[in-house]
Amino acid sequence: MAYWYPLMGWAVFWIGLIVAIVLFSSYKKIYSVFYLVSVSLYIFTVGFMIDVFKFGKGPILTTLVFSALLFMVLGYYFSVIFSRQGHPRQYEK
Repeated sequence: MAYWYPLMGWAVFWIGLIVAIVLFSSYKKIYSVFYLVSVSLYIFTVGFMIDVFKFGKGPILTTLVFSALLFMVLGYYFSVIFSRQGHPRQYEK
Protein backbone atom coordinates (compact mmCIF):
# COMPACT_ATOMS: atom_id res chain seq x y z
CA MET A 1 0.00 0.00 0.00
CA ALA A 2 1.33 3.41 -0.92
CA TYR A 3 1.72 6.06 1.73
CA TRP A 4 -0.37 8.62 -0.16
CA TYR A 5 -3.61 6.64 -0.55
CA PRO A 6 -4.84 6.84 3.08
CA LEU A 7 -4.04 10.56 3.13
CA MET A 8 -5.94 11.10 -0.11
CA GLY A 9 -8.85 9.05 1.24
CA TRP A 10 -9.16 11.07 4.42
CA ALA A 11 -8.77 14.35 2.52
CA VAL A 12 -11.51 13.42 0.04
CA PHE A 13 -13.76 12.27 2.89
CA TRP A 14 -13.46 15.44 4.98
CA ILE A 15 -13.61 17.85 2.04
CA GLY A 16 -16.59 15.97 0.64
CA LEU A 17 -18.37 15.96 4.00
CA ILE A 18 -17.89 19.70 4.48
CA VAL A 19 -18.98 20.52 0.93
CA ALA A 20 -22.01 18.21 1.25
CA ILE A 21 -23.13 19.96 4.44
CA VAL A 22 -22.71 23.38 2.83
CA LEU A 23 -24.56 22.33 -0.35
CA PHE A 24 -27.46 20.80 1.53
CA SER A 25 -27.82 23.71 3.93
CA SER A 26 -27.65 26.21 1.05
CA TYR A 27 -29.96 24.59 -1.50
CA LYS A 28 -32.05 22.13 0.58
CA LYS A 29 -31.73 19.66 -2.32
CA ILE A 30 -30.44 16.14 -1.79
CA TYR A 31 -29.40 15.55 -5.43
CA SER A 32 -26.37 17.80 -5.05
CA VAL A 33 -25.21 15.72 -2.08
CA PHE A 34 -25.63 12.49 -4.09
CA TYR A 35 -23.67 14.04 -6.95
CA LEU A 36 -20.85 14.86 -4.54
CA VAL A 37 -20.96 11.34 -3.08
CA SER A 38 -20.67 9.82 -6.55
CA VAL A 39 -17.65 11.98 -7.40
CA SER A 40 -15.99 11.07 -4.10
CA LEU A 41 -16.68 7.39 -4.65
CA TYR A 42 -15.17 7.66 -8.12
CA ILE A 43 -12.01 9.22 -6.68
CA PHE A 44 -11.79 6.48 -4.03
CA THR A 45 -12.22 3.74 -6.64
CA VAL A 46 -9.61 5.07 -9.02
CA GLY A 47 -7.16 5.72 -6.19
CA PHE A 48 -7.70 2.22 -4.85
CA MET A 49 -7.08 0.64 -8.26
CA ILE A 50 -3.93 2.68 -8.76
CA ASP A 51 -2.64 1.74 -5.33
CA VAL A 52 -3.53 -1.97 -5.30
CA PHE A 53 -2.58 -2.83 -8.87
CA LYS A 54 0.44 -0.46 -8.96
CA PHE A 55 -0.66 1.09 -12.24
CA GLY A 56 1.64 3.22 -14.36
CA LYS A 57 0.62 6.02 -16.73
CA GLY A 58 -0.92 3.82 -19.44
CA PRO A 59 -3.19 1.70 -17.27
CA ILE A 60 -4.26 4.75 -15.24
CA LEU A 61 -5.39 6.55 -18.38
CA THR A 62 -7.08 3.40 -19.67
CA THR A 63 -8.97 3.01 -16.40
CA LEU A 64 -10.08 6.64 -16.44
CA VAL A 65 -11.20 6.49 -20.08
CA PHE A 66 -13.06 3.21 -19.57
CA SER A 67 -14.84 4.44 -16.45
CA ALA A 68 -15.74 7.76 -18.10
CA LEU A 69 -17.24 5.94 -21.09
CA LEU A 70 -19.11 3.56 -18.81
CA PHE A 71 -20.63 6.42 -16.81
CA MET A 72 -21.57 8.34 -19.97
CA VAL A 73 -23.37 5.30 -21.36
CA LEU A 74 -25.13 4.66 -18.04
CA GLY A 75 -26.11 8.34 -17.76
CA TYR A 76 -27.58 8.32 -21.26
CA TYR A 77 -29.42 5.06 -20.56
CA PHE A 78 -30.95 6.33 -17.33
CA SER A 79 -31.89 9.68 -18.90
CA VAL A 80 -33.80 7.85 -21.64
CA ILE A 81 -35.57 5.61 -19.12
CA PHE A 82 -36.53 8.45 -16.80
CA SER A 83 -37.61 10.79 -19.62
CA ARG A 84 -40.08 8.14 -20.85
CA GLN A 85 -41.64 7.77 -17.43
CA GLY A 86 -42.27 11.47 -16.99
CA HIS A 87 -42.27 13.44 -13.78
CA PRO A 88 -45.09 12.58 -11.32
CA ARG A 89 -45.96 16.24 -10.71
CA GLN A 90 -46.68 16.97 -14.36
CA TYR A 91 -49.86 14.87 -14.18
CA GLU A 92 -51.28 16.60 -11.10
CA LYS A 93 -52.62 19.67 -13.00
